[in-house]
Amino acid sequence: MKIVDVICAQGKTGFFFDDQKAIKAGAKHDGAFYEGEPMTPGFTAVRQAGEAISVLFILENGAIAHGDCAAVQYSGAGGRDPLFLAKDFIPVIEKYIAPLYKGKEISSFREMADIVDKGINPETGKIYHTAIRYGVTQACLDAVAKSRSKLMAQVIADEYGTSISDSIIPIFSQSGDDRYLNADKMIMKGADVLPHALFNNVEEKTGLKGEKLQAYVEWLKNRILQFKPYEGYSPVIHIDVYGTLGPVFDNDFEKIAEYIGTLEVIAKPFHIRIEGPVDMGEKIAQINALSRIRQLMEDKGIKAEIVADEWCNTLEDIQDFAMNKAGHMAQIKTPDLGGINNSIEAVIYCKINGMGAYLGGTCNETNRSAEVCAHIAMATSPIQYLAKPGMGVDEGYMIVFNEMQRILALKNKL
Repeated sequence: MKIVDVICAQGKTGFFFDDQKAIKAGAKHDGAFYEGEPMTPGFTAVRQAGEAISVLFILENGAIAHGDCAAVQYSGAGGRDPLFLAKDFIPVIEKYIAPLYKGKEISSFREMADIVDKGINPETGKIYHTAIRYGVTQACLDAVAKSRSKLMAQVIADEYGTSISDSIIPIFSQSGDDRYLNADKMIMKGADVLPHALFNNVEEKTGLKGEKLQAYVEWLKNRILQFKPYEGYSPVIHIDVYGTLGPVFDNDFEKIAEYIGTLEVIAKPFHIRIEGPVDMGEKIAQINALSRIRQLMEDKGIKAEIVADEWCNTLEDIQDFAMNKAGHMAQIKTPDLGGINNSIEAVIYCKINGMGAYLGGTCNETNRSAEVCAHIAMATSPIQYLAKPGMGVDEGYMIVFNEMQRILALKNKL
């Protein structure tokens, strides 16, 4: 079966593009907006509407396969590709990517994904933007699945030698700034991992001595115990601190390890993970810092875990963090890895090499990319999968939960 046409449609994402540099420098909220001037190239405001591009493959039999190009909320930060605006990149797809697939016979997913994921933009001499590679490879996977009358998860399992999970993957739900009301929603729904909580500012959120984060963990623990939806409900508390423990403790790794130990005590009886305890500004320093903090935690008998995020953007990055035990878990932030083939390989690599695999992404994705990634999760069995897109809890949780349930219902029927 061939691909007879490639069509682009401009879209919106489930959240916003946020200028992380400006936020860390102290930009203040004004309702849904941020005050102040942007500091990252390409931004016209500290917060602006997220954009996506749907890439649609028209197949020879009339079926339509599609994926969504999307980039992370904090585009242009932590070594990532620049801001992804539809008006800038639809012409690139139409001029350079579409001709690579029009008229092409559908073969294996891996072969089709490599066309764009390893391709070079003739104008820049560089690989294509991560968002382009992300969305086009989703369409490739869907095209292979539709040409074979299989689920996307089945295609992945067949090509990578994995097995589709017999149960849904634990869902990690994220709250955004509304970390109290949204935590209630997560508890009500029985989310397996919660609440992310967006502690991305020292003074306003984490506290100059980390006291605001401690108070929040205490509140969350008590809220779970008070409103647990069933006996035995024991979610993992997972909080992203966006490197803010670095300035709180002057990058004293021993103090940071000890502080995480206090969070562990406060969170009991629930297990706690802290994502991004420090941001050292570049990859090697980040690996060394997280390796050292993990070692200090283990030496002190602290059972809490730390999660790598910043500067852990590509498949190679994830492999380097895993090899150096830079954290207990790595977020595989799917849009940052470009082609979804890299996210698949990243989960498999982490599992083989003793690193926790968190198949993540961003609130700034779409329903389509979340559904496709649900197939990756079910076919590769990471420790947890992010509820996405958006920060409203209900919508993202529904999308990923329902898609994984559909996979379970269909996997033995096709």
